[in-house]
Amino acid sequence: MTLLELSAARHMIAAAETCAREIGVKATIAVLDQGGNLIAAARMDDAWPGGFDLAVGKAHTARAFQAPSATFVPMIQPGEPLFAVNNVAGGKYVILGGGLPVRSGESIIGAVGISGGRIEQDVAIAEAAVAAFKDRTDRKIS
Repeated sequence: MTLLELSAARHMIAAAETCAREIGVKATIAVLDQGGNLIAAARMDDAWPGGFDLAVGKAHTARAFQAPSATFVPMIQPGEPLFAVNNVAGGKYVILGGGLPVRSGESIIGAVGISGGRIEQDVAIAEAAVAAFKDRTDRKIS
């Protein structure tokens, strides 16, 4: 199993920033390790200060539940079985798109969370970060 190291987290952040700039988003990016601990984070110039908490919360959600943070949106609506789950653990989990688990093979080794744009933009930026990790890992293996 590969560990998500600081150098990989920095590589992911750089890819996320590039994607964010290309689509015109001032994003906050958070990368967590396998245990859900923050490895690295960046808030682009003029990004919302509150975006940090959202980015970290989306990453926590993706890590803890081993699924994209948007997976749960339909289940948390009023009248649905997981309504109000975002209040668990003092609001640690953020059930909005933009959080993705980071995998090495079948293992979850961390997560990335993005905040700053519309949900689809945050998801695209998170996908760019994960793709950068996979590309970097594939190059090391080859």
